[in-house]
Amino acid sequence: MQFGLERFIQDSTLRAPLAGRRVALLAHPASVTRDLTHALDAIAALPDVKLTAAFGPQHGLRGDKQDNMIESPDYTDPRLGIPVYSLYGEVRRPTDAMMASFDVLLVDLQDLGCRIYTFITTLLYVLEAAAKHGKAVWVLDRPNPAGRPVEGLSLRPGWESFVGAAPMPMRHGMTMGELGHWFIAHFGLELEYRVIAMQGWQPDVAPGYGWPQGVDDGRSWVNPSPNAANLSMARAYAGTVMLEGTTLSEGRGTTRPLELFGAPDIDTGRLLADMRQMAPQWLQGCVLRECWFEPTFHKHVGKLCAGVQIHVEDPAHYNHQAFKPWRLQALAFKALRQQQPDYPIWRDFPYEYELDKLAIDVINGSPLLREWVDDSAATPADLDALAEADENAWRQTREPFLLY
Repeated sequence: MQFGLERFIQDSTLRAPLAGRRVALLAHPASVTRDLTHALDAIAALPDVKLTAAFGPQHGLRGDKQDNMIESPDYTDPRLGIPVYSLYGEVRRPTDAMMASFDVLLVDLQDLGCRIYTFITTLLYVLEAAAKHGKAVWVLDRPNPAGRPVEGLSLRPGWESFVGAAPMPMRHGMTMGELGHWFIAHFGLELEYRVIAMQGWQPDVAPGYGWPQGVDDGRSWVNPSPNAANLSMARAYAGTVMLEGTTLSEGRGTTRPLELFGAPDIDTGRLLADMRQMAPQWLQGCVLRECWFEPTFHKHVGKLCAGVQIHVEDPAHYNHQAFKPWRLQALAFKALRQQQPDYPIWRDFPYEYELDKLAIDVINGSPLLREWVDDSAATPADLDALAEADENAWRQTREPFLLY
């Protein structure tokens, strides 16, 4: 198979419409070719492309910031001498001056298939700016490593944020190129938009189910953000990302961030037993293992945490269609609330600069998940009813925009 970047580099006819136009690139550390050449270097080497600027999203163009909400500055690329503008620094949306530096913006960003992952919000913001300024946007498409499954509540009106660009479920099941088409239709944007599509992407094929892992098409994993360390994280992320809005550790400060959760003061054996009693159907498709870990930074630093690791790497135990990471993590919160009604689950801090809303609500795009957890009378069937309505609606909404 070929990613959009590889087709763009190898086929000069795809680049022909760029003749005489100034080109910029929006990319991050995982924007690489199969031989692991960074997109900026690969595109700069093309004699028929006039590269005049580059942009970096959250965590930077080549990778410079480890934690969330750590901003990156603008700078001049030392190899190419072109400006590199940060879209996670003084601004989140490109300024007029930034937009004046190019005619066509190439977007090559590896996504994780989750609404909260900020690269899709950055895509929306550059599409809106391009429509305003008469610029073109081309997406060099990449796989959604979480594949096609859809899961979670859709973002409610009024809950838009940098981690929630539009009304879609937590796990959207689309590629960046497909999302661009939907954003344009949903927001009524008018601009030149192209997708350099992948060739041979098979999101329903084992063992990768979205991420190519076959003998002929297997790819190296490069972290698209510092704590996105492997495919297991990408699969679990639509659930474990909710831990960022809680006092429970999501494993930052360990070598398996966002694949596990825990805290010093929980009984994970009892937690898992209660989860299995409450909604065993939400725990299918993976293996849950009790573990212990001590974060070296972030929450509970230096403290021994009782934890649970979500294992989705063994083909004998991983079931792509059955695995429900969002429900699994929600169930863990519910079981903990049932066991310890006064446990301070919800972390109160400004999440992505949202000052007047609880982080867990910003993450979920509404208070509905938190209210379900905190309502002692609410059942798994109640959450299923809410989520399934959103999931079914999204499957219908996205259908016309699927390219593969």
